[in-house]
Amino acid sequence: MAATGDDSGSARSRAVSEVVELVSALIRFDTSNTGDPATTKGEQECAEWVARQLEDAGYSTEYVESGATGRGNVFARLPGADSGRGALMIHGHLDVVPAEAADWSVHPFSGAVQDGYVWGRGAIDMKDMVGMMLALARQFKIEGTVPPRDLVFAFLADEENGGKWGSQWLVENRPDLFEGVTEAVGEVGGFSLTVPRPDGGERRLYLVETAEKGLGWMRLRAKARAGHGSFLHEDNAVTILAAAVARLGTHTFPLVVSDSVAEFLAAVSEESGLVFDPDSSDIEGTLAKLGSISRIIGATLRDTANPTMLNAGYKANVIPQTAEAVVDCRVVPGRLAEFEREVDELIGPDVEREWVTKLDSYETTFDGHLVDAMNDAILAHDPQGRTVPYMLSGGTDAKAFAHLGIRCFGFAPLRLPPELDFAALFHGVDERVPVDALEFGTDVMEHFLLHS
Repeated sequence: MAATGDDSGSARSRAVSEVVELVSALIRFDTSNTGDPATTKGEQECAEWVARQLEDAGYSTEYVESGATGRGNVFARLPGADSGRGALMIHGHLDVVPAEAADWSVHPFSGAVQDGYVWGRGAIDMKDMVGMMLALARQFKIEGTVPPRDLVFAFLADEENGGKWGSQWLVENRPDLFEGVTEAVGEVGGFSLTVPRPDGGERRLYLVETAEKGLGWMRLRAKARAGHGSFLHEDNAVTILAAAVARLGTHTFPLVVSDSVAEFLAAVSEESGLVFDPDSSDIEGTLAKLGSISRIIGATLRDTANPTMLNAGYKANVIPQTAEAVVDCRVVPGRLAEFEREVDELIGPDVEREWVTKLDSYETTFDGHLVDAMNDAILAHDPQGRTVPYMLSGGTDAKAFAHLGIRCFGFAPLRLPPELDFAALFHGVDERVPVDALEFGTDVMEHFLLHS
């Protein structure tokens, strides 16, 4: 039976009834991505399980290994009423960052459901959305739902390492998988931020990702003459590198307010009465009043270059010839050339630099039918909600899909408790997602997909 377009009934849908167990089951697959293909694991097993869930519902799926053994990806397409329209892709990655079990309250790959949460690595990054995708794809196929346009469900590998063996490889080598796709939704957006109102009330803003900073991992290298550790050395590769890393790591890049950030700040100001003055020296102090989300938003106001790795020497009494560092760089859209110029000035002529990984920034506008559909879906299930655009300080697979001309958004809806430190859960200890937020998000996503 075709969809009627009315999904506002009070009965629990098939998707809502099974989303918690699907997310729990997905977490139980240890898909830790170390960044080293030799030690990354679990993606193939998880992808094959996802394919079985889809095939049991009646889909024909395509399993693709993206350039390396075990880097599993799964695609399924649901025809819509108007296949002449551009297709909408809903994408999610199956890999997660590693977790140390000794640090957690529960085992990070238990998928435990307790205290109103689903716990485990990937609970919010991003097996929560993968579970919603899978639950809704199954429901639509089993119940014969026909969406207004073709839907492409993509379950992907290697996002946590920049998508080299996932979305980047697929875009370069299998563009046919994205045939007809004009728009896409994925992580990180659609979650609620509760802000205080001047009248003493509160307003839930649902942040839709419309922009991402550029992502790059840069290697710095200093070279000097090797020698005995007991001698005097005017040139020491370790000293040269350490000084350059310190200058770069303590540098504050200039304030830049992009369109997406300006729209977000304007919306928060309208709702809360807070004033965000780009010319103020304390705009970060005003942002801090928003709570934990200020760490994400604050990082979108400037470029960042954070040293993350150091490597030098092989013996305590030997001055090494070479010292190296790795720096995690996140660059505001339109700032790459100026960012590189500033970095070169900071590190000086005696330090070489090279990009190990460099992915472009991305930004789109907060308008159009798809944005309206997101807002309508939120309001259908939270009449006091409001969607607003924002920029993500990190990166997603959208960076790859943008190269195909696909317009990308982050929309994985979750209605969160105001007291939950959501930002700290990304790659953090005791990562978890509220059960009721998962069920809310599944309802919202169903409404969205049936009106997209």
